[in-house]
Amino acid sequence: MNFAELRFWGFLFAGLGVLLAGRAVFAARHPAAVARYDRVGLITLGMFLLLCVSWLTFLIWLAVALGSYFGLQWILRRGPRATRGYLVLLIPLQLAPLLYYKYSNFVLNQVLGFEFDSLRHLLIPVGLSFYTFQKVAFVLDTLAFKEPLPRFLDYLNFAGFFPQIVAGPIERKRDLLPQMERFQFRWNPAWVDEGIAWVGVGLFFKMALADNLARWMPSFMHSTSNPFMIWLSNVLFGFRIYYDFAGYSLVAYGVARCLGVRLTLNFQSPYCSTSIQEFWRRWHVTLSQWFRDYVYIPLGGSRVRTWALNVAIVFVVSGIWHGAGWGFMVWGALHGAFLIAQRWSGRQPWPAACGWILTMLGAFLAWLAFYETRPQALWQKLITTFQPGAYSAQALRATIDAMGSGGPIVLAALLGLTAATLALEGLSLRRGEEPYALLRRPVVLAALVILTVLLAPGKNNAFIYFAF
Repeated sequence: MNFAELRFWGFLFAGLGVLLAGRAVFAARHPAAVARYDRVGLITLGMFLLLCVSWLTFLIWLAVALGSYFGLQWILRRGPRATRGYLVLLIPLQLAPLLYYKYSNFVLNQVLGFEFDSLRHLLIPVGLSFYTFQKVAFVLDTLAFKEPLPRFLDYLNFAGFFPQIVAGPIERKRDLLPQMERFQFRWNPAWVDEGIAWVGVGLFFKMALADNLARWMPSFMHSTSNPFMIWLSNVLFGFRIYYDFAGYSLVAYGVARCLGVRLTLNFQSPYCSTSIQEFWRRWHVTLSQWFRDYVYIPLGGSRVRTWALNVAIVFVVSGIWHGAGWGFMVWGALHGAFLIAQRWSGRQPWPAACGWILTMLGAFLAWLAFYETRPQALWQKLITTFQPGAYSAQALRATIDAMGSGGPIVLAALLGLTAATLALEGLSLRRGEEPYALLRRPVVLAALVILTVLLAPGKNNAFIYFAF
């Protein structure tokens, strides 16, 4: 479900139109059963939109969703004594599609050296990493809190709520399931006004910022010896992935608000953070919470002497979650190292500006390992960034020449718009308001809509996290 495509909105409004027309007829004949009609209609709409993505996406989601529910039901019938033993079987079954589609080629062909050609061209079903983790959390939470299994229809809506199913947020049972149990199609102007504002900001992030930043990436990514090109690539990619993923998350949040559902705000202006710890409280919030609750705390968290090892494990695994490759592990390991170093150094009395600069230097340096998929090139680029002699006037001129005629002005304008957006994000936080509050003010929002129309590239680009 690509929110940046008109096709998605056409399917959504067509599906809603059919459902609401049917609802009017149904309500006249069966007024007492309208609430059930709404819940059936919601999951029907979600399945329809998944089918519009691809049959594979729909079938794999259905297999994970049904396997999780009925597997958990089977475990609960056998009583608490059997829980741990059967859970060891259920969790791998839940993870099996993810392991096959996302990691089999890397592990079997690249690490172990086999030659399975059929694995080289596997397409990862959209959203697989996100909804798999949500189902694993659902199983663990149900068992940990000794809660009864919800009604199947409500579970399906929890498992297949279409705004968040393909790229998060990874919602927890306690937050989303109660909203699915009482869901109704209702027209509420306050919900719609709030939701449209979030959608407008999200589409601006994606189409005006992220997609245009992506167009500049190929101009600089090839160099392994020019530190200016390397850092410029890091900055472009860092802003691109943020505004792309946050853009999706804000549109998902807005669509859900229009329907009366409140999702977790998955991004909270992470590039305004003054420490790497704060960065991870604001970046991909639900994934950070997932790893905290299901990996870090079970390992002992910060209460044990091996807390540093626990942090390292969590972030290397987090890197692997993002993709099958050595670079993703390096990215995770770097962030783990930054967090360990921050804790070892204690609370330094640095000004907020210094903390922000150090945090951004670490975050943008680490992005190099995220987008550079060639291990040898990654290592050479890392070395280059730490060589003072490489920062020469000749290297700077080569970077400017790579932009082409008029390129420096266009790129400077784009980065200026990005910086202005980031400044408004930071100002919202400094004023103690909700993240992105100033961007959702009517006058600012109108300007963002105009900029989106003027700057959006003619070609639609899929959201970058669809690949994860």
